[in-house]
Amino acid sequence: MKILIVGNGAREHAIAERIAGDAELYAVMSKKNPAIAKLCRRYWLCNIENASEVGRMIGGEKFDVGFSSPDATLAAGVSDVLEEQGMAVASPSRDASRIEWDKSYARNLMKRNAVPGLPEFTVAETEDEAKRFITDVGEVAVKPVGLTGGKGVKIMGEHLDSETAVHYAAELIKKDGSVVLEERLIGEEFTFQAFCDGAHMAFMPPVQDHKRAFEDDCGPNTGGMGSYSTGEILPFLQKSDMESAADIMRKTVAAMKKEGNPYKGVLYGQFMATKAGVKVIEFNARFGDPEAMNVVPLMKDSFSAVLRRIADGKIGTVKFENKCTVVKYLVPEGYPDNPKKDAEVSVDEGAIMKAGAKAYYASVYETDGKIYTTSSRALGILGMADDIETAEQIAENACSAVGGPVWHRKDIGTRHLIERRVKHMKELR
Repeated sequence: MKILIVGNGAREHAIAERIAGDAELYAVMSKKNPAIAKLCRRYWLCNIENASEVGRMIGGEKFDVGFSSPDATLAAGVSDVLEEQGMAVASPSRDASRIEWDKSYARNLMKRNAVPGLPEFTVAETEDEAKRFITDVGEVAVKPVGLTGGKGVKIMGEHLDSETAVHYAAELIKKDGSVVLEERLIGEEFTFQAFCDGAHMAFMPPVQDHKRAFEDDCGPNTGGMGSYSTGEILPFLQKSDMESAADIMRKTVAAMKKEGNPYKGVLYGQFMATKAGVKVIEFNARFGDPEAMNVVPLMKDSFSAVLRRIADGKIGTVKFENKCTVVKYLVPEGYPDNPKKDAEVSVDEGAIMKAGAKAYYASVYETDGKIYTTSSRALGILGMADDIETAEQIAENACSAVGGPVWHRKDIGTRHLIERRVKHMKELR
């Protein structure tokens, strides 16, 4: 089977590794990811956020299945172009991926169809509307309607007060025409992902991501500094939380199908477990990054076969190993505010393997056999074991095998941080 993937980050490296294990892998990338390039039979380089350009690059080629991975490529309609080229496609169309690139659509879809888990919200088109909502509701989250790489949301009590919240909302209205305002949710976040064939879903193990740049959840938001999973449930969750999240995702997909916008691909639900139950923070139309690195390596099924089953509308069940995982992202010095770009990094892959870990290449590029940083996250290091303590230690030890001006959060997956989450939820419940 010939499979084409569009994308070139650590998330795509984890996906490519599995595809290449039992199928012919081809890739379209914006920059040469050295690890993905090694796995490919052939690859092309172009602006992957330009669907027409992707189409021109692969014109005349024949593939069995296509999978467009990053959010911006989905918003650009790359999946639609792959389908036009004659291949079966296992990623959402531009219209279906609107659930991520238009937050007002996602919220109103839930509202129209009485999908549970919806926080109190409004889509404000004027500063006065925003100010009224903030006055009425109190503390809110201010969200851009479009894609921001996980860095555009600001929350009162963390980043903003009432005055700066109104100013930020006004800035976003001026830029985008509207802004999403929601009640501030208090609880613990978790990610629940599922393969979807348009009607049915196969769920993956839940994961907790860490958005804040610095240890103890301090500093600015990032695309994600790392994540962990502990099998079928996370330590701070109850079985009822997982059932609620699954129900919300099923009802959302059913609503999209009912409205003539069926969803095929990976659906990512970002949830908050609160005192009042599970609430939806957002939906994404693709694997999380870093969360893909926690779940894809645990798959017992062939990833290539799962993609085919998505495209054919026959997802069935997907099984995963019941192991714990920890991912720690190595990022350039100065990240996220002033990252050191074009700096050489060394990766001792032998030492990483010896530690029992895996390295996934993210926003780096290769020139003359050397690896260089960009302004974003550089490498994801995965530790996997029967218990979380061992998985964390494997990942932490392997981080020392990467040299150069990079750093990481050492506390991700540690007992200290996880027990804090458990304590927080006990207090809330």
